[in-house]
This record gives sequence, structure tokens and C-alpha cells, in this order.
Amino acid sequence: MSSAHQTCEPARVEELLRTLAPAVLGVLVRRYGDFGTCEDAVQEALLAAAVQWPAEGVPANPPGWLVKVAARRWTELWRNETARRRREEAAALLAPPEPAPAPASDDTLTLLMLCCHPSLTPASQVALTLRAVGGLSTAEIARALLVPPATAAQRISRAKQTIRASGATFRMPPPDERSTRMAAVTEVLYLIFNEGYTASSGSALHRVELTAEAVRLTRQLHALLPRDGEVAGLLALMLLTDARRPARVGPDGALVPLADQDRSRWDAAAVAEGVALISRTLARGPVGPYQLQAAIAAVHDEAPRAEDTDWPQILTLYDLLDAVAPGPMVTLNRVVAVAMVHGSLAGLRHLAAAEADPALADHHRLHAVRAHLLDLAGDHEAARAHYELAARRTLNLPEQRYLRLRAARAGHPPEAGTGR
Repeated sequence: MSSAHQTCEPARVEELLRTLAPAVLGVLVRRYGDFGTCEDAVQEALLAAAVQWPAEGVPANPPGWLVKVAARRWTELWRNETARRRREEAAALLAPPEPAPAPASDDTLTLLMLCCHPSLTPASQVALTLRAVGGLSTAEIARALLVPPATAAQRISRAKQTIRASGATFRMPPPDERSTRMAAVTEVLYLIFNEGYTASSGSALHRVELTAEAVRLTRQLHALLPRDGEVAGLLALMLLTDARRPARVGPDGALVPLADQDRSRWDAAAVAEGVALISRTLARGPVGPYQLQAAIAAVHDEAPRAEDTDWPQILTLYDLLDAVAPGPMVTLNRVVAVAMVHGSLAGLRHLAAAEADPALADHHRLHAVRAHLLDLAGDHEAARAHYELAARRTLNLPEQRYLRLRAARAGHPPEAGTGR
């Protein structure tokens, strides 16, 4: 291995390590097979690089350096374990040569599939994906998910134990399992993005590190599967949604609804990329739920002003989405579209039917939508009561402040205050 080094800032080193993590882990798992031990070894190699490279320079062959250090550490870990497995003699002979890194693209997709193994819970899938594919440390995952480090460590440890117990190997699932596993992969990336875009609890509306990581991983997945319409749709949806983030919070930290946002602050490059991507993807067909959600986001983002929004087109798209992938949030968003096209009373009638779904019955967004529609219909006292109820039902502090402000200002609602 060449000893030539080049200096690099710590932030650049961190970005480089996250990019290389899936390839390095893939090399070890492909070679040795034990996901848990390999992942531990790679984490130690990444930690060593994070300490050494900013001070000593990045080696000429960064992936090779990481593979060599991780393989050496794997051998040490394996030898410790073989005392119990009566493999001391075989382990002592292991002095792995420096293997050439496998292609990052192949390993990224295989790792995503493994991290989304059906034996894992969604919470474990998210934590393991952020660790193994995202390259985040346990402390970073704990901060991102707003859980104590011990909880994050436990989730990751149990996930690795579960994968080991399931007998899963580092290979692509058989063809009859791939569609189901891919659905889990895209759902995990979607969950990571949504938790970052609107945190389920805490003092911040956004957790940018999560949205950025979701976009980065989805870009990788799209590069691997450029003809997969749903992966392209998911990436377009993330880009079109995250483009609004700069205008979504006011100078005082308060939430700004879609209709009130300063659209000049939206990320025009992200909007253009997302619109172009979903336009190409829809032309190929068939159309899936992420593509439809991206198309809805594109209609919002292409409107120069809130009053220019093509609500009839949005309602048509929600009708299609409700047929393809019905769900409580789809139902609720469709109610808003109905109200924007046919009036607030029509929206309230649809909302009354929707709340029969137990998943919506006490959700804060149902009360927020009802308050918004009641305000539009002129029943400001009822609107105030439901805004207050919605505020009590959410754990996100910026959302609470926004909903209480809407309660105080009932009688002057925004045009479409439920948008993202």
C-alpha cells in the first residue's frame, strides 16, 4: 500500500468515511460472513481513521487502509471468540491479505437489504441502517433519534444478534423476496427522512442530519437502481419536500405553514432536480405511491404563489394515491384537497368519515385539520378548541407553538395551513 498522504479537514474526513463505510463493511462480511463481528471491526477502523487522518493525512488508498485495519481488528475479535468455539487453531492461521475493496455500489444495496431483514423491527432497521450503511457512530444515532446512547447501542446490538440468529448471509435475497425487501428498504429511508423533516418530539422542528442522511442514502440507491420508479419517486419526494425547509421556520423559530412561506427562500436547485426526476419517472410507468407523492409535491413547488396551486390536480393525484396505497395520512391529506376544491363543509363531511379510522381518531393532525376547516367555515370558537386540542396531542414544541398561535388567531386562517 502506498504511504502517500494528503491533508484533509475533519469534516471532509467524516464525509469520506461515511461514503466508504458500506464498501469496507461489504468487503469484510463477504470475506468472513459474520455481520456482527465485521461491523464492530469496521467501526473501530472508522474511529481510528477519524482520529489519525486529520492529523496525519488521508492515505493514498483510503478504502484499502480501512479494510486492512478492520481485517486486523476482525482477526483479533475472532480469535477471542474462538476460545469458546474451539477454533483457536484455525483462527491463529488467519492472517488475511489485504483484499481489494469490493464495488461500493454492490455492497451498499446488499447492506441495505441485510439491514432491512424482515426479522428486525422498524426501529432496529432504522438504527442498523444508519450505523452500517450511513456510517454514523452510536452517539450520532442516539442524538439523531433522540434516545440515550445506551438505548441506541442496545438496538444495534440486538439487531446484529437477530440477524446472526436468523442465519442471514451477506448476499442479495432470492428473486421472490426482493420486492418485499426493497419495500422495506424504501420505507426505512422514508421513515428516516420524515423523522428528520418533522421530529416526532423535542424542541426542534427539523433534524437536518437525518434528512441529509436519508437523501444521501436514497441517492446511492437510485444510482444502483436507476430504472426503479419507486426509488426515483422517493428521491424526488425528498428533494421536493426538503427544498421548502429554509422557509418552513421563521426568524423566531416558529413553524410557517406552506401557504405562508416565502417561496423565494425555497431551494430552487432541489425543486428543479426533483421536478425533472419525477417527470422522467412518471413517463416510464408503472406508477407507485412514492411517485404519486412526489407528483403532489411537484404541483405545490411549481406554484409561484399559494393561490396559484392547482388543487384539482392535487385532488386527482390523492384519489390515485388512495387507490394505490390507502392510509390514514393519505386520507387526511385528501380531505384537505377536497376542502380546497369543493369547500370547507365538504371537507368536514369527509373528515367525519375519516375519523372512524382508529389510527386517526386521536391524532393531532386530525384535530389540526378539523380546526383549519372549521375556521374556514366560520366556526371560530370550535376552531380554537380543536387547535388547542391538537397542540396538546403533539410532542413537537414548534408544532405546539404554531397550533396555539392558530388558536389565538382563529378567524384569520392561512389558505392551506396543513401543508408540509
